[in-house]
Formats: sequence, structure tokens, C-alpha cells
Amino acid sequence: MERPLPPSTPESPSSADSETPVIALRLHWGSCEKAALRPVLSRFFGGLCLDVKRKLPWFLSDFYDGFHIQSISAILFIYLGCITNAITFGGLLGDATDNYQGVMESFLGTAMAGSLFCLFSGQPLIILSSTGPILIFEKLLFDFSKGNGLDYMEFRLWIGLHSAVQCLILVATDASFIIKYITRFTEEGFSTLISFIFIYDAIKKMISAFKYYPINVDFKPDSITTYKCECVAPDTANTTGFNASALLPPNTNTSLYNPLNLTALDWSLLSKKECLNYGGRLLGNSCQFIPDLALMSFILFFGTYSMTLTLKKFKFSRYFPTKVRALVADFSIVFSILLFCGIDACFGLETPKLHVPSVIKPTRPDRGWFVAPFGKNPWWVYPASILPALLVTILIFMDQQITAVIVNRKENKLRKAAGYHLDLFWVGILMALCSFMGLPWYVAATVISIAHIDSLKMETETSAPGEQPQFLGVREQRVTGTIVFILTGISVFLAPVLKCIPMPVLYGVFLYMGVASLNGIQFWERCKLFLMPAKHQPDHAFLRHVPLRRIHLFTLVQVLCLAVLWILKSTVAAIVFPVMILGLILVRRLLDLVFSQHDLAWIDNILPEKEKKEMDKKKKRRKGAHEDSDEEVGRM
Repeated sequence: MERPLPPSTPESPSSADSETPVIALRLHWGSCEKAALRPVLSRFFGGLCLDVKRKLPWFLSDFYDGFHIQSISAILFIYLGCITNAITFGGLLGDATDNYQGVMESFLGTAMAGSLFCLFSGQPLIILSSTGPILIFEKLLFDFSKGNGLDYMEFRLWIGLHSAVQCLILVATDASFIIKYITRFTEEGFSTLISFIFIYDAIKKMISAFKYYPINVDFKPDSITTYKCECVAPDTANTTGFNASALLPPNTNTSLYNPLNLTALDWSLLSKKECLNYGGRLLGNSCQFIPDLALMSFILFFGTYSMTLTLKKFKFSRYFPTKVRALVADFSIVFSILLFCGIDACFGLETPKLHVPSVIKPTRPDRGWFVAPFGKNPWWVYPASILPALLVTILIFMDQQITAVIVNRKENKLRKAAGYHLDLFWVGILMALCSFMGLPWYVAATVISIAHIDSLKMETETSAPGEQPQFLGVREQRVTGTIVFILTGISVFLAPVLKCIPMPVLYGVFLYMGVASLNGIQFWERCKLFLMPAKHQPDHAFLRHVPLRRIHLFTLVQVLCLAVLWILKSTVAAIVFPVMILGLILVRRLLDLVFSQHDLAWIDNILPEKEKKEMDKKKKRRKGAHEDSDEEVGRM
């Protein structure tokens, strides 16, 4: 007797317990996504036209659906995540490209690309950002250009243009249909990797605070009279002809500072910065320690994370009315940030703060806001740019479409149609625009997009005593994303306010994003089963239909793939990261040789061709049964 396959609806108490055979196999993109990804090879840009037709009826509702108090919390939450990411990425990009692209370019590019994408894309819940593989590619490209005497910005422009054209070709040929082969195995492995990267980076940045503001572990209260730090004047031979006035502020009285009397300075009265600028050196056993900053930074970091997590769960408590609990949960991240910013202000310690550019101008003074396409490189560079552009296209395509699959999965209960072809179309257009302006390239950011969805989830307002609120879906609209990126663009004018936010608080927000995005990932739930005795395991539907040893084997394969991806992303080989994602799809196809379709239907998804075979078998069985019944009727 054939074992039943899981139902086609999302797992719920009613559907998960059903063990009756069903005709439709469970696929992760849902019925409307199936239609969106079906190849329309008979029409040029056929998939794009269908996406536009599906999205047009929802366009007006995408705006008025966003006018809700929950949107305010989502805007503030995602805005802080976006500007922190823009500053971090901009700083790293500036170091990698000798400031041809920096924090200002990162801010403007994020604002422009993000707002246009949210206004006109197929899935406005997706948040655009730059990614690690793009950063590595930019560094390799800059080093190659510098080593071969090529103009970096012009070379980059042509790579961006070729990649944009290649993206449009993929849209025209409906190439997005291949992501039907991206099952839960691939999407959850990718999502878990990005979540771990967020968690790792947040903790790494926090640990760096202990490097810059170390704790004096050898401190002895009885020996405080011996702790000192003083500025010692440099050797006289090194100060000859030294112009001290060049290092002073413009309005400083320099009558006492001239090339001949630097040694007349009272070095003991100079600050640490002045001492080092004038060539002096710090001497003493307390010079390397800054009291309280490392500990205070950790309190702000962990306090923001833990309080956000606590307030997020407040909606399930027994205190206060339901609407109050829901309001506290929706604004949990805002309350946490305000509280710990206030604590930081009360103590008055010089914790590292958020630094935002205050003037709109390119990071390098020798470049403008438009990159000329001709004149600085040999002619052969223009066609030769196609090869590196192909790698960028694979990177963009895989990052964009896997994130789109994760956002559009049916567990989120999205009502409005997806738009994979339309999303990729706008990513290609924005890539060409950013290339001409010398701005970073942008693609869907997995963790921030998941956080965006999480902040817009809707639940029932009333429920029976003792029952948890039921998840209704996500508030699908274009307002929150658009406002987030507009605020990112005008952050230059908000610098006096933003500089009051401590960086450890934002690192806590990053940690929360990474941890929260792991919720609801079946792969993560299966990983935790390794440490659970059988009697304490939760009542997951797949545990009732698949032997535990088979589940562990499947999970172990995913863990090994995740480890390989982590090792790759930590080296220069991270540039081939998108190709390795394609490798995950190949590994998943090989798993069909190890696991039965019944097991895969519960712990993963059925591949499209396997689904078609199963459907054909069922039709043949039904047809055979029907013919047998006709024969019996004829005999009678």
C-alpha cells in the first residue's frame, strides 16, 4: 500500500494530522508562484508581462494598506538596520577601493535603489542591500585595475552595463523559472548561512570593542598611586624644523608654536591625540586602558538584544489587554533602542557612536557623480568586460531569486501575487544606473527582508482564553520600504540626532535580526533534535511520518553543505559563492537517490519533474480503476 504524501496546505494542526492521500504535492512557492515561474518561451518578455498584469490590480492597495500603526514600528526597525549596514559596508568598500566608493556612495545608492525598487518591483517586501560577495568582487576588481594600469571606475561601469544587459536577457527568456528547483533544502541552507553571518558579525564587532577599549585585568586597588600615563617629548633631533602650527586648529593662537620652540611645550598638559600628533609618545602602565567603555558597550549590546527578545514575547503574556501587548511587541525594537540610548546618555561615557556623513559629496574629491564610459581605458576593455560581468550576473541572480523564494514561501500567507521576473528586471535597471553614478550594486538582502516581514505580521486580535493568536498573514504594501529608503537618503541631514545612537546598540539590533530570522526554519528545528531525547522532542508533523534516523541523515547533509559554504565565504573564494548555491541544487537532486519521495515530501519539497511523474501515476491508477469498473458493469 502506498504511503500518503503530505497535504498541499501549510502545516497546521488540521492539515498536519491528515494522512489521507492527496493529488497535489506540497510545493513551496504556492499556486500563484507556479504560474509566475512557468516558462513562457512563446512570448518575448512573457513572464515580465504576466508579472505586470498580476501586480497592477494591487498597486493602489499597496499604498493605502501601509497606513497602519504597525508600519511605524517596521519603518524605524528596518531603517536602523539599513543605515547600520550602509555605514558598515560603505566603510569596508572605501578601504577596498581607496575611497572611490565609500560611506556617502553607500548611503545614496541604498536610498535611490531601495526606494525605486520598493515603488515598482514585484515584491516590495524585499529590502535591497549590498552583500559580502559583491564587496570581495569590488576589491579584486580594484586590485586588478590598479595592477594593470586600468581606470577602475570606467572598467566597473562596463562590467555593470554588461551585467545589467545579461539580467534583462534572463528576464526576456523567462530564466527565473529555474528557481522551481530551489527547494527547502537550498533556501533554508542559504537563509541559515546569512543568519549565522549576521550573528557572527554582530558578536565580532562587539568583541572588537574589547580590543580598542581593553579592560585592565591586572588592576590592583592598593596600587592606584603607581598608575599613571604621561606624554613624553620626542628626541630633539627629530623636532628640528617641525612645524607644530600645522597640526593645530585653524583659529588657534600659534604664537607659542613655531619650528624653533616646540621643545618649550608643556608636554604633560597635552591630550593623547595632541601628543601623538606632535610626535610624542605615551609612557605609563595605564595608557592602554580606557575604564568602563568595554563593559558599558557590552551592556548596551546585550541589553538591546535581550530586551527586544523579551518585549517581542510580551504579546503572549497574561498582563494588560491584548491591544496593549500587541503594541508593545510591535514597538519592541524601538523601545529597546530608546531605553539603552537613554542609559548611555545618563552615564555620559564616550562609547562609540554612529557617524553619518554631514555633506553630500563624493568620498574622493577627484571623482564626480557621473562616470564617463569612454576615454580612460583601451578599447578591448569594453568587450572583455563581458566575462567578469557573467560572474556578477550569476551572483546577482542567485542572491535575488533565492531571497525572493524565501520571502514568497507560503508559510508567510502572502495574498498578493509574486513577481520574480519584474524584480530581476528592476535589479538590472538599477545596476546600470548605479554603475553610471559610481554607486555600489544592490541585491535582495535575506536577513533584513525576513526582519521586514516579521515586523509586519498580522495576528487575530481576539482569541479564546488560553489560546495563542492565529497568524493571519503579512501586511503587504510599499509604504514601509519606500519611507525607510527615503529616510536613509536624508540621514545626512539627521546627523546631529543619529550621532547620539551608540554603535553597540545597533550591533544588538543586528544580533536580534540574525537570531529572529532562524525562527520557523525547519532545518534549524531539525538541528536541535540532535540534542533532544525522543520523549522531549516537539510534535513536528515530519517526525510522525519519517524515521528519526532518516531525518538526522538529511540534516547532516545540510550541515556539511553549510560548513562548506561558510569556509568558502571566509576566503577569497567567496566570489564563487553563487556557483556553490547552484551546487546545492545539484546535491538536492542527488538526494533523490538516497531518500524516498515520501520522506522528501515531509522534510523538503518534491522536485517538479518528480511531481509530474507522481501525478501521471495517480491518473493512470484512476483511469485503470475506472476501466475495471466499466468492465464489471458490462459483465452484469
